[in-house]
This record gives sequence, structure tokens and C-alpha cells, in this order.
Amino acid sequence: MDEPLGLLETTGFTPAMVALDMMAKASPLVVVQAEVNDFLGICIKVAGPLAGIETALEAGREVAEQMGGKPIVHLIPRVHDGARCAIEAESEYNPLIQQDVVHLPRRQTTDVPLEDKRVAENQSRALGFIETQGFTAVFEAIDQACKAANVEVVGKEKLGGGYVTVIIQGDVAAVKAAVEAGSQQVKDLGTLIAAHVIARPSEAVLELLPVAAR
Repeated sequence: MDEPLGLLETTGFTPAMVALDMMAKASPLVVVQAEVNDFLGICIKVAGPLAGIETALEAGREVAEQMGGKPIVHLIPRVHDGARCAIEAESEYNPLIQQDVVHLPRRQTTDVPLEDKRVAENQSRALGFIETQGFTAVFEAIDQACKAANVEVVGKEKLGGGYVTVIIQGDVAAVKAAVEAGSQQVKDLGTLIAAHVIARPSEAVLELLPVAAR
């Protein structure tokens, strides 16, 4: 990886994904990986042209701050070969939380130019995120969300410290209704960390989504 490396680390999974979506739409980039820091946060690693990564990081920082994600952003113009083994982590599974803590992107396409991959092709389905501190709260939230509208659960992400996010998909109106219904159920059962809808998600976000257990 000879290109500049951009790092964006947030508290909470939802601010990180929304920030990544804004980053990918602001400038062409490649998702390298995401790594859970086991302290309520996640670090997104992206690569691309220097000016483009600078633009992307600023866009991501702004939206993550607005969402209370306490972002830390940094640009490494050129990664030293000796540092790669620590910066580019191998795939890692944590049996305690029963999920991956290093997320490698699942590439949606391989033959689309970078500048044309800001928004996933034929991606008309919105994504909805409900993030809470506490399992009971998120379980009730997702149950109410699914009852409120015709949506599908995409996956679930745990960050430690009780932070857990459920992701749903469907048409924009349905996802908005579901997220609103679900987030209203949290207040008496736990803490709502974030509730957000991405109307037209970028391919970068789709590459890093967790997969629902079957």
C-alpha cells in the first residue's frame, strides 16, 4: 500500500459508518479495513490520493462530531514497510463477543474505476442503524422496528462496554419509519447512542457491514 493512509476512529459504530459514507461520497477512496478498539470504538482505515483522503477525512470528521462520535482523524502520507504488520491487521475473531474485531471489506465489484464507486450501483435500498448501550434496549428496538415497517435485518455489531448496533435495510420510507419506531423504545431499557438512516449508502459502507446470524 503505497498510497496515503487515512485513519478515522470514533466512539460508536454508527458514527463511524455514517462518517465513512460521507468520506466515500466526498472523494474516491479504497477501504483497507476497520478494527474494533475494544473501548466503545472502531477505527476505519482508507487509502487513496493524498488530496482526496484529506478531503474525505475532513468530511468524515465533521459528520462524526455532529453525531457525538468524538472522532480522531489522522493522515499517514506514506506507511513505512516495517509498520505495515501492525497497521494492516490480519483477520481476527474474538470468541468473547463472538464476532470479528478486524473487518476486511467484502468487495462488491472488481472492475469499476475508483472514481465511479462512491455510491453502490443499483443500491436503492436504504440502511438504518439503531445503536444502544444495553442488549435489552436494542433487542426491543429491533423488534419494534421490524413490526413497524417492511425491513430486513442486515447484521449486528458489538463494540464492548455494552455498545451494540443493529442494521436494517429496505426502502427509504420503511427504514425511516422502522428506525423511528425502534429508537422510541430504548429510553426505558437502556441508552440510545445513535439512530440514523443512510438513504443511498456508498459501496464503502456496504463492504464493511456485519452479516446477520442465520
